[in-house]
Amino acid sequence: MSELRSKPRHRRSRTALAVGVPLALTAAGTLAYGTTDLVMLGQASAAQAAAPAWASDTADGFASVNSLGQNGTYGGRDGKTVTVKTLADLEKYATAAEPYVIVVAGTINMNPVGKEIKVQSDKTIVGQGTSGHIVGGGFFLGQGVHNVIIRNLTIRDAYQGVWNDKDHDFDAIQMDGAHHVWIDHNDLRNMADGLIDVRKDSTNVTVSWNKLSDNNKTFGIGWTENVKTDITIHHNWIRETEQRNPSTDNAAHAHLYNNFLEDAPGTDIGSSYGNYSRGATKMVLENSYFQGIKNPVIKDSGAAIVQRGSVFSGTSGRNESGGTAFDPKAHYAYTLDKAADLPGILRSQAGPRSSIGTTASVKAAAATTLTVAQDGSGQYRTVQAAVNAVPANNPSRVVIAVKPGTYRELVKVPSNKPHVTIQGTGGSRKDTTIVYNNASGTPKPGGGTYGTGGSATVAVEADDFQARNLTISNDFDEKANQGLNGHQAVALRTAADKVFLDGIIVSGDQDTLLLDTAAKDRLGRVYVSDSYVVGNVDFIFGRATAVVDRSVITLKKRWDGTSAGYVTAPSTAANRKGILIANSTVNGDVSNGSFYLGRPWHAGGDASLDPQTTVRNTSLSAAIKSTPWTDMSGFSWKDDRFAEYKNSGAGAGGASGNRPHLTDAQAADQEVSDWLAGWTPSAS
Repeated sequence: MSELRSKPRHRRSRTALAVGVPLALTAAGTLAYGTTDLVMLGQASAAQAAAPAWASDTADGFASVNSLGQNGTYGGRDGKTVTVKTLADLEKYATAAEPYVIVVAGTINMNPVGKEIKVQSDKTIVGQGTSGHIVGGGFFLGQGVHNVIIRNLTIRDAYQGVWNDKDHDFDAIQMDGAHHVWIDHNDLRNMADGLIDVRKDSTNVTVSWNKLSDNNKTFGIGWTENVKTDITIHHNWIRETEQRNPSTDNAAHAHLYNNFLEDAPGTDIGSSYGNYSRGATKMVLENSYFQGIKNPVIKDSGAAIVQRGSVFSGTSGRNESGGTAFDPKAHYAYTLDKAADLPGILRSQAGPRSSIGTTASVKAAAATTLTVAQDGSGQYRTVQAAVNAVPANNPSRVVIAVKPGTYRELVKVPSNKPHVTIQGTGGSRKDTTIVYNNASGTPKPGGGTYGTGGSATVAVEADDFQARNLTISNDFDEKANQGLNGHQAVALRTAADKVFLDGIIVSGDQDTLLLDTAAKDRLGRVYVSDSYVVGNVDFIFGRATAVVDRSVITLKKRWDGTSAGYVTAPSTAANRKGILIANSTVNGDVSNGSFYLGRPWHAGGDASLDPQTTVRNTSLSAAIKSTPWTDMSGFSWKDDRFAEYKNSGAGAGGASGNRPHLTDAQAADQEVSDWLAGWTPSAS
């Protein structure tokens, strides 16, 4: 910005699940700039992101057993964490060769209906809280696919209107020859065929804590003459299903414990059988609860079932056991719940959980933290490397902790990396500095010049960004570059909503702090508190709805030693709020009466804009002109919105036609809370 400037079975209705919300992490308090300034304020990837803690969870049961060259089941733990909201992205990462933790953050509709994504090895696919829904299709794990976790998802509604459907093989999860698979805490329902099919010698599978309901064929195991499958099925709630609950054919070891099978009276779906041991299966059935199930436990003549500790309430028909099986504890450790407790336990705990797929379960420890240190003592040597390591569409807070030092680099936080905090770890906000020296006229490596916005040392395009306890600076040398076309040199540019700048220094000369929005019709709220903003020409500017609160605005002389400048240059869209300076101090080592509080920037000559600056309850030094507003590029400040309210200090003055003041009634509608419009910034 220049000195003169010219974004057929009935299905019951279903109740939407509440989305889990990550908790906020409390951060360190604001640190002092210096003793004098503190008193004045009182008056006035190439690298990989650290995976969330839940991504380190590993399977129990047979999925935990070391076999077939795979030591347990841990999914994509060793890969990057990515968040997906579209079918294209889900399929891209699920079918990739490399490991991934894939967080499903919303409802994804399969196209065509019945589509089953062909998941590859070393993947964790997990719903974000209870919001991850796969609708009209599911997942397929083919021959040799291994080390896969499918967790915390709702997979539903591929049903095609034919109850015993022979034409549509639309499963929620199907395995053909896979091994080491953990299916945990999912809600699987209303599919055209099976909810889970474990087929063709798939083995080392654990199915735990799922809710399986509203379906004909629930859970089939087998489809082979070989007797190879080792499977653990525990803590599942199976209700309103007809058959395969499960049906287990030719399994070498099938351990079923602590499952709750329920056939509720008066519903349209009735059970035909419960647990079925077929072929040469060896099954151990322990401490399960069968409520109203017909034929709760049945076996073929060549199969074995060893039963112990289960409860049968209101059941009828066959309840069979016999033969010799195996000792599950010879394979892995486990603990049994009392069968009588299962209805209460599983009604409350089966299915997706808000604490899986978010950081809610680990906030007591910390948010995800990436450390930066120039000396190599952190995870990364540059701030940008840490930003690059933040997974795309990360669902929760990532703190980039920057150790003391001067980091001469350009930093950009792109729009697909929200919830990022960049925080200095030193004893003072002066200890950690991010600095560069581009200006509007600086040549770009590929040709052309940067432009005002492009000159920023730190550029933030991601919502819910925070910066704390550091300095962001542009040290472009105007005096040494008088021949350069354009001296606008931005230290920090924001083009996002809910940006919290807390306890920082933003330092430059012309155009220091650009507070923008992603687009002209987009809201972009910024809250600057307990901070220092240093500059001389239009050094707080842009179209954001921005508050500078409890801060020090330091006026700086020009490159040639003269005193002249403008504090604000708002470019506010009509019907939006612009820049509010409140409860702050404006001062600096400049001449008396040399600075304006602001002027209207009609960017690009846009006459539809309605720039606004309000300065209230703020101490103004004698540097402020007695007529504190002025015109810009042919636009009169009197046609826009500029006003003061109850300022103090040598630079304050009474109301006049050239110095409008708000009335008490007007000021009541121009409080900090009016600017923030329902957003309450908090350190996290």
